[in-house]
Amino acid sequence: MLVAADLNPSQDLKSSMDSFWELVGSIEENGGEGIKGKLRDFAEERFLGVMERREEIDETLSSLLANWDLSRLGTVERAVLRMGVWELAHSGVPKAVAINEAIDLVNWFSSPKSRTIVNGVLDKYAKLLPATR
Repeated sequence: MLVAADLNPSQDLKSSMDSFWELVGSIEENGGEGIKGKLRDFAEERFLGVMERREEIDETLSSLLANWDLSRLGTVERAVLRMGVWELAHSGVPKAVAINEAIDLVNWFSSPKSRTIVNGVLDKYAKLLPATR
């Protein structure tokens, strides 16, 4: 959903989510009904959380990307970093878990080389946060 919203910024959030779930339902095996319940709630919480704070998150990321512009990152890397910053700041997920999940996502959906930038940026951001988690 975050990648789609990045590529189609004019689409409203509800339409973005509906389009995403429709696509997921159409590719599931045996004509599945789509993802429901906790997993869907989990995904939508992150999507809406990131999108509601996207400007703030992008400012944070821009300040952490030394000599690099956020727009130069790949779409997947941008989406993973945005979600990672949101999770670290707003979700209650332990810092190490949020960073590890972000690295796993970028390994899966992008290039293993991308893990270095995702790890570095999120680690730098995590160190700026209170040490409560």
